Amino acid sequence: MLTKDLLRVSRRGGTYRPQFTTEADEELAARVLGVYQGHVGEPRATLAEALTDLEGDVESFKLVRGFAKLLEREATFEVRAAADPERVRDAVFRAAEREGVVTADERAAVLERVADRFGVTVDDIDTSLYADLDSREVLVAFDPRWSPADLREQYDLSLAQTALFDATEVRIRSADPKRLVSAVKRLRLLYEIRKTSEDSGGDGPPVREVIVTGPDALFRRSRRYGTRFARLLRTVAAAPDWHLEATIDDRGTDRLLELDGSDVTVPNVEPLAEPAFDSGVEADFAARFRALDLDWDLVREPEPLESGAHVVIPDFAFDWAHGDFRVFFEIMGFWTPEYVEKKLSRLSTLEDVELLVAVDESLGVGEELAALDHRVVTYTGTVRVKDVRDALRRYEDDLVAAAADDLPDDLVPEADVTTLARLAADYGVSEATVEAKAFPEHERVGRTLVRPAVLDDLGERIEAGQSLSAAETVLDEVGIDDASAALSALGYRVEWTGLSGGTVRPKEE
Repeated sequence: MLTKDLLRVSRRGGTYRPQFTTEADEELAARVLGVYQGHVGEPRATLAEALTDLEGDVESFKLVRGFAKLLEREATFEVRAAADPERVRDAVFRAAEREGVVTADERAAVLERVADRFGVTVDDIDTSLYADLDSREVLVAFDPRWSPADLREQYDLSLAQTALFDATEVRIRSADPKRLVSAVKRLRLLYEIRKTSEDSGGDGPPVREVIVTGPDALFRRSRRYGTRFARLLRTVAAAPDWHLEATIDDRGTDRLLELDGSDVTVPNVEPLAEPAFDSGVEADFAARFRALDLDWDLVREPEPLESGAHVVIPDFAFDWAHGDFRVFFEIMGFWTPEYVEKKLSRLSTLEDVELLVAVDESLGVGEELAALDHRVVTYTGTVRVKDVRDALRRYEDDLVAAAADDLPDDLVPEADVTTLARLAADYGVSEATVEAKAFPEHERVGRTLVRPAVLDDLGERIEAGQSLSAAETVLDEVGIDDASAALSALGYRVEWTGLSGGTVRPKEE
C-alpha cells in the first residue's frame, strides 16, 4: 500500500478511479529501478537527488515516488562511519563547550583533539559527526523482487489498496467465493453475504455478493483494520474472475469505485500469508477446546446459513461425535453498533438451527441474543472454554438421553472383558450413554466390564505378596489395563516400598 499523499485518482463523472499505469509507464519503472541499482554504495541523499531529477522528466512526479516507495522496501541502508556518531557528537560538543568555539580554526582544533582520542583522522570525525542522519545513510544492497513489468503490476495493486482505505463499504463478487470468504474471516473483517437477484444460470448455486465494511466506516478508524482490508484485495485479485464495487468517502462525498481483473492483478510473489487463525479470540479458543478431546468435533467455517436474502457463516460448528447433530458457534467481537444491529437481525431469522453465541461483554447484547432463543456465553478478552462446555452439555444431556432410549436397559457384551469406551463405540453412542445401563452378565471394574468367571480365575492367579508388575502381567493377559481397579475388586491394595516397586497386599492389613 502507498501513502495517502501518493494516491492518484480521477473523479471524472462522479466516479473514483485510480490512475493505473499503462505499458508506456514500464520504461519509467525500469528507469526508477535503474536509479536504485546505480546508487548502491552512495548516500540516501544522492539517491533522492537522482529521483528528484527523474521526477522533472515525467508527467507525474507521484508515479516516480510511488515506484520508489515500493522499491524502498527492497533496499538496505546502513550507517557508514569510522566512529560511532553519537559518541563522536558527545565528545565534540563537550570539547567545544569547554574550550569555546567561534572560528573555523578553533573548530578544526577541537576536531583534531577528538580525532586523537578516537584514533582516527579529522576527516573521519567530521564525516562521522552526522553520519546517522537518514540522508547520510548509505544504500548498501538493492535486491528487487520485481522486473519493470512486475513493478507496474505491484504499483497498480498498491494504488488500488490505498484508494480502498477510504472505503465505507465494498461489494465483491468472485469466481472463488469460498477462498474470498475464508480470507475475510481470517482477516477479521466485518462482513455479510447477500444473495443477489441475478440468475446464476442452469442449476448452479445462487449468485452471492460479499459485502465488507470498509475502514472508513468504523466508529474509530483503525490502522490495523485498514491494513487487513488492503490485504484482502490481494486475495480478491488472485481469483480468475471478480468484480468489486466500493463506496468511497472522498472528503465527505460518496463516490463509486469499480475494479475488476482488467485493472488489478497479483504480481508473481506470495500475496498473502494467511494465518491458520487470526491471532485473536478464535485461535485461542480453538486450541484450548481441541485440547480437551471432548465428544464434539470442532469445525471451522461450516456451511452458510440462509437468513432471508442474506447469508450467515458462523465461525465454528460443533459436531456431535456419536450422531448427526450440529451446533453452530459464532463469536461476536470487534464490531460496530451498526454491524451488531445487522447481525442481530440476521440471527433473528434463523430457524431450526442450534446456535451458540459468544458475545463480548462490551457489546451489551447478551440479553437480546438470549431472547432470540440462542444460547449465549459472554466473554471479556478470551472465550472461556468451560462456559462453552457447559452450554454444550445441555445438548449433550438430551443426546445421551435420546441414545439411551434406543438401547435396551440391560447390555450383554459378547466379550468376557471389555471397556465402556469399546462398548460405546460398538453401539455408536457416547460412554455416558452406556454407563447408565445395567450389565447383568458382567461386573464393572472401574471402566472395565468383566465376567465373574474371569474375576474368579484372576483371584486364583493373583495372591498377596506378589509384586505389582507380576500382577499387572496377569491382568494384561485377560485384557484389563486398569490394575488399581481390578486389584481393589479382588480385595487387594498396593503397598509401595520406595522406588523398588509395589507389592500386592490384602486390603485389611
